[in-house]
Amino acid sequence: MKKILITGGAGFIGSHLADELLNNGYHLRIIDNLNPQVHGYIDKPPHYLSKDAEFIYGDVRNPQIVNSALKGIDAVFHLAAAVGVGQSMYEIEKYTSNNSLGTAVLCQCIIDNHQDISKFIVASSMSIYGEGQYINNNHQIVGNAKRTLEQLKKYIWEPFDTDGTPLQPIPTNENKQPDLTSIYALTKYDQERMCIIMGNAYNIPTVALRFFNVYGTRQSLSNPYTGVLAIFASRLLNGNTPLVFEDGNQKRDFINVKDIARACRLVLENPITRDKIYNIGSGNCYTIKEIAELLSSVLNKNIEPVITRKYRVGDIRHCFADIRHANSELGFSPQINLEQGLTELSQWLAEQISTDEFEKASQQLIQRGLTI
Repeated sequence: MKKILITGGAGFIGSHLADELLNNGYHLRIIDNLNPQVHGYIDKPPHYLSKDAEFIYGDVRNPQIVNSALKGIDAVFHLAAAVGVGQSMYEIEKYTSNNSLGTAVLCQCIIDNHQDISKFIVASSMSIYGEGQYINNNHQIVGNAKRTLEQLKKYIWEPFDTDGTPLQPIPTNENKQPDLTSIYALTKYDQERMCIIMGNAYNIPTVALRFFNVYGTRQSLSNPYTGVLAIFASRLLNGNTPLVFEDGNQKRDFINVKDIARACRLVLENPITRDKIYNIGSGNCYTIKEIAELLSSVLNKNIEPVITRKYRVGDIRHCFADIRHANSELGFSPQINLEQGLTELSQWLAEQISTDEFEKASQQLIQRGLTI
């Protein structure tokens, strides 16, 4: 019956984690600033957040509020963060403040007054990898694949080896050297390293979870910087065409938010995990074009995606998860396949009203020269 704190616990992932923990007998406290970009303009927790969770309205950058939220807490999930690769490239101060400074304040409060917590778990991101792992024609692993601006301008999307031969994408494991291609990725790496360094120094078992592309119910449909599935859903619900960057054949790993919540609980309940990093994904990959087509089908929308042949600065070509580490050490394996997840998502979407803000966000990128 431990008492758990979730920062950012009113959000998409946080609220599902709250359900998972409450359903397994934990007491729960949540701190969230109810960011309007995510929640709209509301003055109370969203309706889907369980009333069994104690809620504190506040920002993790406020040490007084954070210290109050940490009182009597046995373990912490740190999910609070500004999310979005594209937006991070032109709102650098916002992302650095929310993610890096927010994490620093939380860590400072823990080491000053709350070193007795038994577990500290921080949400990281697959974005820190940059390009995923590849193999070349000699079956050697290539972990630093690059795409040049010159090739992208010629619509040559795939990365090549140093000798000019094509590279084959393979699942990315935790040993891959980070390659930070966006401010968002930089701040997520900052978060995970700060937490693990602090935990190691003060003997607080700390784990970072690198989430891949998370989808599911409750994801904001009016936030144009959220996950690609939610962006496509918002477009389709408003009768608009999903716009796919590059040629649509870039591969990603999509994992249901309920599997994410279960993975988080498994880490919490594993007594030996500390100073560790785990990929949390489905272990499968789909192209972005396939995702747009699948979503259109389950929503009964006869709207074909448009391939823009445009590149966004900070985007990578392929990245999908090797989850063997999480499977062997945590006993984690996904339980919801994409088809099941999209069916549940479509039922939820049928009851939603969304504002499609994608065009406005795209114009921001174009005006700043971040779309090629």
